[in-house]
Amino acid sequence: MQNISLTEFNYIMNKKTKSIIIGGLVSGIVYAGLMAGFDYYDGKEFEIWRFLWNFFFFGGVMSLLTGYNVRKQSENKDE
Repeated sequence: MQNISLTEFNYIMNKKTKSIIIGGLVSGIVYAGLMAGFDYYDGKEFEIWRFLWNFFFFGGVMSLLTGYNVRKQSENKDE
């Protein structure tokens, strides 16, 4: 495996990619946290697998939607 420098990493991870990843992570954590809070309020125990499922599923869907919106916005700017 080859090590890459920070400059190469920043080139690979451009602004669009960073916004997609950060948007998915933040929305996934918030959604999973809210769902865990609702479960706790209903008297259910915290389940790590349910939390991870909510985090990855919702975060993945939001990443896909964010990626779509970023691409659409960049296409509209080019016109």
